[in-house]
Amino acid sequence: MLSAAIQILAFALALLGVLGATVATLLPNWKVSVNAWSSIMTPISQMQGLWADCVWYSSGVFSCTMKDSVLSLPPLLQMMRAGMVLCCMVAVFGLCLASLGLKCTRWGGSHRAKGHTAIAAGGCFVLASLLCLVPAALFTNEVITAFLTTDLPDSSKYQPGGALCVTFIAAGFLLAGGVIFCLSCPGRSSPTQLPTNNLPLHNMEAHSGQDKQIHG
Repeated sequence: MLSAAIQILAFALALLGVLGATVATLLPNWKVSVNAWSSIMTPISQMQGLWADCVWYSSGVFSCTMKDSVLSLPPLLQMMRAGMVLCCMVAVFGLCLASLGLKCTRWGGSHRAKGHTAIAAGGCFVLASLLCLVPAALFTNEVITAFLTTDLPDSSKYQPGGALCVTFIAAGFLLAGGVIFCLSCPGRSSPTQLPTNNLPLHNMEAHSGQDKQIHG
């Protein structure tokens, strides 16, 4: 098994991934408008997120409109919402399992049981990374495709926002933590079984020695 220090490092990476995925889910800047205007009555920047669309005016006013209607949302946005929420839930469950699988903790059972728990936690982290990585990649592809098209005016074009960067970084942290936990699998054979396997050989040698003394 990996050392306790490396497991703690993996737990810290996974924790950063969970925090990053949660923050990215709530951020409104998944895509940001390309053009900026200088008029007081017109917005400087427009941004769209999973749950709200926000506008920042040159006067310093920041206004957001919540996306209350679920049925009116595009299918990709609905999938992204579901993927990010499931990512956060699976990652939090993985943190609970990882706290039981750490070698430095007293709870969680034997070392072998801790190893299996650590593998389960690693699987949760890897799954969580995929749940946020795939929707973010699809959303990035859609934003870039719409930006490169010539049918849309420049005022309707957007570029990837900071929330997407946070999502990709969080997915990397979750994937790294999950792989490290999965590598903490215990070996098939335990060193404590070696003396037990050698007992019949010692017994046979002892009996053969006694037989030689009797016949001698």
